[in-house]
Amino acid sequence: MEPVELAEKVRQLKQELFHLRCQLAMGRIENSMRVRQVRRDVARTKTILREKELMKRGAE
Repeated sequence: MEPVELAEKVRQLKQELFHLRCQLAMGRIENSMRVRQVRRDVARTKTILREKELMKRGAE
């Protein structure tokens, strides 16, 4: 994926995480493990984005 696509993916995941946390606070969440999964997906995506950024700088 391109860095722009990865940044968009991070934005979408953060938005989903926000909604899940709201549901958790209200006690209306069906799958509480989804919060953990999304948090980890955000971290993975940010790591990949950072790796690509460092590779780009190394190539310059």
